[in-house]
Amino acid sequence: MKRIQKGKTKDILEAEDGNIQLLFKDDVTGTGNQIDPGGDSVVGKVEGKGNASLRISQHFFELLKDEGIPNHYIDVDFGKNTMLVKRAETFGAGLEFVCRLKATGSFIRRYGKYASEGQELDYLVEITLKDDEKGDPLLNDDTIIQLNLMTKEEIEETKNLTKEITKLIKKECGNFDLELIDIKFEFGRIDGKIAVIDEISGDNMRVRKDGKPVMQNELWEIICK
Repeated sequence: MKRIQKGKTKDILEAEDGNIQLLFKDDVTGTGNQIDPGGDSVVGKVEGKGNASLRISQHFFELLKDEGIPNHYIDVDFGKNTMLVKRAETFGAGLEFVCRLKATGSFIRRYGKYASEGQELDYLVEITLKDDEKGDPLLNDDTIIQLNLMTKEEIEETKNLTKEITKLIKKECGNFDLELIDIKFEFGRIDGKIAVIDEISGDNMRVRKDGKPVMQNELWEIICK
């Protein structure tokens, strides 16, 4: 299969049937030498992490499917660490919608003068431009509209979807005594409709159990086994 794009934790491949294959890798992101799903650079590898991310993504995409929420998921191949997905039109090079339930990470680095670590947040949605070289800069609604990335109506619809999905995933995590701290999603257009794309795994969410961070392999063992 032809590789379309090489990413930090996934490669994007062109499938023979015209769809897309996502190849999940063992690379982990972080800040400095600390593993952190909110980090912008690869800090190492964890054996089996890619397969764990794939299994978690399948679990949550199946959950969205059951709830009738549009997404790009088709099937998985655990032996090859790949997920078959529908082609989607991204918003520019990609926008990420971050939903925060507690203040931590980059939120505290930006707003630590006004917020405290662990402060409760009411499904606060932030939008960032997917651009590692520029540190995934924050965008406001007016900027997105002026850049012709999304319409006002699309932004509102996607924010509402972000909150709805976050509530579903928070509830599912709660079923396993896990606390969802924050999560980010990527969206695209499929057949003219806004749909969830990319992955839904420990690579794009912070989860804690008994106040301690839960790593990818742990998350898979708790949720998927």
